[in-house]
Amino acid sequence: MTDKALFGLSDRMKERLAGEMLERQRRKLEGGAALKAVVEPRKRHPVDDIPDEFCRFDRMPGYQQIRVMEEGGKQLGIPSPFFKVHDQVAGALSWIGGQEYLNFASYNYLGLCGHPAVNAAAREAVERYGTSASASRLVSGERQVQRDLEKALARLYEVDDSVVFVSGHATNVTTIGYLFGHRDLILHDALVHNSILQGIQLAGARRMPFPHNDWQALAQLLQQHRRDFERVLVVIESIYSMDGDYPDLPRFIELKKRHKAFLMVDEAHALGVMGATGGGIREHFGIAGRDVDIWMGTLSKTLSGCGGYIAGEQALVHHLRISAPGFLYSVGLSPVLAAASLASLQLMLAEPQRVQQLQANGRLFIALCRQHGINTGHSAGLAVVPAIIGGSARAGMVANRLFERGINVQPIFYPAVEEGMARLRFFISSEHTEAQLRQTVAALADVLAGFQ
Repeated sequence: MTDKALFGLSDRMKERLAGEMLERQRRKLEGGAALKAVVEPRKRHPVDDIPDEFCRFDRMPGYQQIRVMEEGGKQLGIPSPFFKVHDQVAGALSWIGGQEYLNFASYNYLGLCGHPAVNAAAREAVERYGTSASASRLVSGERQVQRDLEKALARLYEVDDSVVFVSGHATNVTTIGYLFGHRDLILHDALVHNSILQGIQLAGARRMPFPHNDWQALAQLLQQHRRDFERVLVVIESIYSMDGDYPDLPRFIELKKRHKAFLMVDEAHALGVMGATGGGIREHFGIAGRDVDIWMGTLSKTLSGCGGYIAGEQALVHHLRISAPGFLYSVGLSPVLAAASLASLQLMLAEPQRVQQLQANGRLFIALCRQHGINTGHSAGLAVVPAIIGGSARAGMVANRLFERGINVQPIFYPAVEEGMARLRFFISSEHTEAQLRQTVAALADVLAGFQ
């Protein structure tokens, strides 16, 4: 059945058809493997009883699931919306396949990636240092631009120091995985990023999630379990990347102090977005930087680079710089990326109007969505606004329909979000114009109306 024919069906029929086709494809794959095992004579071998899925990549369950989804999409006539090739800087606009699109699939929140001053800083770093740090900073030494960036981040959070890593994901994994162990407890919001969960798994600590943004549930867990463990870490995010909402940070700070726990806040999507000058959730609530034990953030969004950082007291940062595996055994952050991120941070602070425009754009976008009856969940209307669609197949079709109209936005499926909560995730930029935002919401509402 073609996408055109499918579009004429009701939503219920589309989702039912999608489910049936995916299930048939899964059974076909499993049945083919079983038939092959029956018709092919088995030869005796010392490892003959080891199943294929234990020694072949194409038999791994995760890969089989990917194949089912991809084959189902093909049969439903839904082209993959992923891995589009951008021809230039991806900001409010981007060129894909030689055509210009309104772009809502970029973290370039303040339009600083591609800014002339940022490009100039990167070029100067290339001429001075080359493109790579070439080895671990502990082993081979530092570049001044790396330390300058770390000092600037520490000043931003009003803490002693910071340390930068080559990957935002690895920053959470190595920090949590190294600092905590099997005698410790880690309590986290149910919707935290995968990198936090991976770090907890590496640590081997006891893990207990609490309902999203529910500080009262956290209070109960701390009351019940704090004395059963040595160290306790509470992990939350500033802006949640799938939902676009944020926690009541002062409540969490009060709880961590009362129960002598550590508090870690992931600022990945809040830096440059929250607060009058983009200082993040700390500036938004007007709290002291030292009230949070571990500030974590990324360099790849507002700061136009790639990597992550941890900011906090001297003992924390020095400990990580000397011993954290993700720093000690990894190459240092590229001087080029450090220079680009430092220049972006300086621009953010020098031009707060960018932050104010971003916040105004977010408020307008979410207001327009709600006027059209589009479900934006609990989003605060800052930089991340989901349009919750429902089924995965439907979300993919809506994304493709918008792409046909010159609007690039990516769908998010299970397991990144709960089944039945698939969505389009709009990243708003300070560079989007009011006309572009109105055009996009009107197009989304029109496409969704076709599925009623």
